[in-house]
Amino acid sequence: MQKRPTTADIAKLAGVSSGAVSYALNGLPGVSSTTRQRILDIANDLGWRPNIVARGLSVSRAHSVGWVIARSLGIEPFFMRFITGLETELSASHTGLLLQIVDDHAAAIEAIQGWWAERRIDGVIVTDVWRDDVRIGVIDRLDIPGVLVGRPRTDSRLPAVWSDERVAVTSVVDYLVALGHRRIARVAGLRTLDHTLVRTAAFKTAMRRHKLDDSRVELTDYSPDQGALATRKLLTAPKRPTAISFDNDVMAVAALGVAREMGLAVPDDLSIVAGDDSDLCLLVNPTLTALSRDVAAYGAHAGRVLLEAIANKHPASYQDETSRLVVRASTASAPAPGRGP
Repeated sequence: MQKRPTTADIAKLAGVSSGAVSYALNGLPGVSSTTRQRILDIANDLGWRPNIVARGLSVSRAHSVGWVIARSLGIEPFFMRFITGLETELSASHTGLLLQIVDDHAAAIEAIQGWWAERRIDGVIVTDVWRDDVRIGVIDRLDIPGVLVGRPRTDSRLPAVWSDERVAVTSVVDYLVALGHRRIARVAGLRTLDHTLVRTAAFKTAMRRHKLDDSRVELTDYSPDQGALATRKLLTAPKRPTAISFDNDVMAVAALGVAREMGLAVPDDLSIVAGDDSDLCLLVNPTLTALSRDVAAYGAHAGRVLLEAIANKHPASYQDETSRLVVRASTASAPAPGRGP
């Protein structure tokens, strides 16, 4: 018996992705007219016919949402807690989560287009938003329901779930200055992320308000290795900082090891502030002062707004709680001039 031709066979002969084949065969935008015609011609030559049962099922809800993450997560606790809250909200409405990790935004767009064309998802979650993010334009153009985890945007219809990063960062600077610190540095995440730019701008503004011009910022990929490298770079500078804030917990934990390696006591010689307040902050010695918020609730709110968008309820953006500073043993008054190894 001859094998029935599939869309995978068409994609192979046409030299395109399966998502592009689905777009062409279903009359959806997303492929050029030349590519669409080539795909249709190949399908006709193969004698391809749509699976009527599958097509009938595809017009109903997929009961699944997509989330494509365009970077390595490493061991960041933030995402595990975010997923916990998101899954709690989705499971209550019998909706699954389709998660994929890719290398870049081009691969993310291809995955989203393929899922949408194949009716595998009802909507998408967009995290790690860039200032100029090409994913958002594609999602808007295809009219895919979605939610941004980040600041609302004027260039998109997508609702956002966000918190005020400026206020949180400012509270850290104000607290450290009140402890007498004048040389304060910041170890940030990826330079392309919108929230990195927002946090860094808030940090520099707060430093200027206190008439402190030496606002050192080191950019990383959020990994403990780069966190340690950035810390070592800061602490070997001629005017080393007496306090450093970090954008996540794993980098702050790595900084504790670097401080010990260099003979610096935390917090007597160096104060450290972490960024997410996961359990890691309580498992190290000294325990870490951190910006804290309910990340699971943040994920649940994102899920709720997405489900409302899928149901055509046109939800407004939702401002979540602002991270609050939780003071622990890793911060103290600035050391006296000349103190240190």
